[in-house]
Amino acid sequence: MPRFNLRRPTIIAGVLALALGTTALTAIPGTAQPTPAPVAGVALPRPAGPDFADVAARVGPSVVRVLTTERATPAAAEGRRGVNPMEEMLRRYGQGQQQQPQQRRAGQGSGFVIDAEGFIVTNAHVVGENNEVKVELADGREFQARVVGRDTATDIALIKVEAGTPLVALPFGNSDSTRVGEWVMAMGNPFGLGGTVTAGIVSARGRQIGAGPYDDFIQTDASINPGNSGGPLFNASGEVVGVNTAIFSPSGGNIGIGFAVPSKMVTHVVAQLRDHGSVQRGWLGVSLQPMDRDLATAMRLDDTKGALVNAVEPNSPAAKAELRAGDVITAIDGRRVETPRDLAAGVADVAPGRTATLAVLRDGTAMERRVEIGANPANATAAGKPGQPAQPSLGIGLAPRPEGGVAITRVEPGSVAAERGLRAGDVVLRAGERETAQPQDVVEAVTAARTAGRSSIALQVERDGARRFVAVPLRAA
Repeated sequence: MPRFNLRRPTIIAGVLALALGTTALTAIPGTAQPTPAPVAGVALPRPAGPDFADVAARVGPSVVRVLTTERATPAAAEGRRGVNPMEEMLRRYGQGQQQQPQQRRAGQGSGFVIDAEGFIVTNAHVVGENNEVKVELADGREFQARVVGRDTATDIALIKVEAGTPLVALPFGNSDSTRVGEWVMAMGNPFGLGGTVTAGIVSARGRQIGAGPYDDFIQTDASINPGNSGGPLFNASGEVVGVNTAIFSPSGGNIGIGFAVPSKMVTHVVAQLRDHGSVQRGWLGVSLQPMDRDLATAMRLDDTKGALVNAVEPNSPAAKAELRAGDVITAIDGRRVETPRDLAAGVADVAPGRTATLAVLRDGTAMERRVEIGANPANATAAGKPGQPAQPSLGIGLAPRPEGGVAITRVEPGSVAAERGLRAGDVVLRAGERETAQPQDVVEAVTAARTAGRSSIALQVERDGARRFVAVPLRAA
């Protein structure tokens, strides 16, 4: 029969012993002891910081659990076997598990309602290229969700449910006004436990963690763990100032370093996902490097601020604007550029087709260059037309080729394109009934096929000089 140790912790026993010893010393044998006077209770001061109870009660009904099911492809399984240890330290924390017999993976994360009609924000890595996405509301109701759009560059996704009744939506706050040291509250679904509230402070702003070209995270020590992905980060007023996205953790658990996408970026991305199903970012067509003191001296510049152009892509917007290697770009449309990341963010914010003004230093001389910003070829995917409900993409990135056709630059694991064996480096020569010269040709062909109610589209693909047709399914939204 098992035996249990019923001793109290040593520190508690020590306190009790001290109290008993002190009482024994006050008792003098043979003397009458007066009745002790009542001791007034002393109210201990409350810990510093806000009381989030009212905020949690108000916002809780709008925080949801996101449940996903994804078929695991052999390529995806192979990718999971070789993980860079340094990358593993910076963990995305949508919680998932693999079910081998059916070769399907189940995962879960968090999200929050932003519109009474049922629009919900979560992380792109939570949604993935899943066959099925469900949402469980705080009141226990469960609904199938439609993926409106995903933006892997910022790890933001927009999904929608048809709840039949208006949902309680959360307001966004201004992340630019958050201050280091300010109290914040995180809410989500850690380890699948359901609605959980934790609090902490803003530890830092503008963190760059190597997650992508648009890193600008809010760092917080609010406790967040696997399953919190996509959940909201609130200020003391109950406004969403961030979307919890990543944690730094050698062990996989919370160590007080979490990262949230700031609400200013989220609102911009969500607006485009809602209207277009994807995010259209500007493209300049240059490769950049940061300045340092030695380079500044060698180039006769006064300081190290700016983005140094080290190459210009042929036929790109930069080439047409006569930018050249050695130019230092110091501003875009009056917005100061101190690092290459500043320029990348500034160009991305300009809609393709618009003209931007660049402040340039060339051989120590200041000048301006007006450039018509282009559409980033890496963002070209077969999505729906602007203004129409977004359809699931084929899961491919496209770029034009000078010699004809459209090159596939990437294939997302688990996508219909991956299932049909397409891969980066393949060239699409024809989509449906039309020849392809630009990514938009593929987009329009896919849209036309969907509009006509077709279940698939035929792509003529060239690989290593050999050509073949591939029937790619067009999944319903």
